[in-house]
Amino acid sequence: MATIKVLLCDDHTLFRQGMRKLLESENDIKVVGEASGGHEMLEGVDKTLPDVVLTEIKMSGLDGISATRNIKKNHPRMNVIILTVFDDEAHIFQAIRAGAIGYLLKDVPIEDVVEAIRKAYKGEALIQPMIASKVLKEFVALDRSKGRSGDGQYGNMTPREEEILRFLALGETNKGIAQKLGIAEKTVKNHISNIFSVLHVNNRTQAALYALGKK
Repeated sequence: MATIKVLLCDDHTLFRQGMRKLLESENDIKVVGEASGGHEMLEGVDKTLPDVVLTEIKMSGLDGISATRNIKKNHPRMNVIILTVFDDEAHIFQAIRAGAIGYLLKDVPIEDVVEAIRKAYKGEALIQPMIASKVLKEFVALDRSKGRSGDGQYGNMTPREEEILRFLALGETNKGIAQKLGIAEKTVKNHISNIFSVLHVNNRTQAALYALGKK
């Protein structure tokens, strides 16, 4: 079993210490560092090269969203999960646009955090209904502000890619999509890469939310 390296970022020391103990009780997760602010977080990323970064939004200095944007620019394969108290549309939308693959509220059970970390490690993310519904309004508004026609960008996708995009919106894994369509998992990955390019998004979460917004 592979060990998932996690960097914890939060300005509350007690929260970080508690989360560290809970996460390290899992055999496949190792906390490789902690940070109390955005700049410290970026330094920790370069030093420890974690697989997954778990971060709050509001921190001293650089905020979590800006730090996420920086991480995705310099370490595109590194995945970031936002774990926060902020449940408003603006923060959620900004975080996902910045490249966060997951967005969780701090009142979720620790099991949900562990599951999110494992999925992020594999490049997967489940769209929580509450989070999705809030962000959809923002994506629709963004589409209108850019003057996009309803299905304009879908014209550049093959029927197979449109089919796969719908599975992404349902939170399906690559393996699950491959089994349902009777194709190789590598083929699914290639299709998803093209979907990202067509939609100008960075990860499955953004693509899934875009698809949901078109329903």
